[in-house]
Amino acid sequence: MVIIIFYDIFFPSLEAAGLLRELANYLDAHIPNIELIASAIGVVSAIIDNVPLVAATMGMYDLSSFPQDHEFWQLVAYCAGTGGSMLVIGSAAGVAFMGMEKVDFFWYLRKVSPG
Repeated sequence: MVIIIFYDIFFPSLEAAGLLRELANYLDAHIPNIELIASAIGVVSAIIDNVPLVAATMGMYDLSSFPQDHEFWQLVAYCAGTGGSMLVIGSAAGVAFMGMEKVDFFWYLRKVSPG
């Protein structure tokens, strides 16, 4: 349900308002390396599901910036796909595990995170 809200309402609204494009301009100005931008998207996918995140990234960068099959899109797909597994809440399997085993997120942070 939450994924549908992000995918169908939240991100298209941000794109229509021009905020995704402004975010892309900010990232390009402050992080001029596309590998670092894709890596940052991967880290964010540990918290936000990778499907709406990649859809939002597609709204940030149009095909004139990075054409179809450009290495940036391949790197975004790779980073978002693997970054979703950094935290248990970033993947569908992790959320299913939490539900089936009645694992609380704060228990997870205490037991699994370093330190």
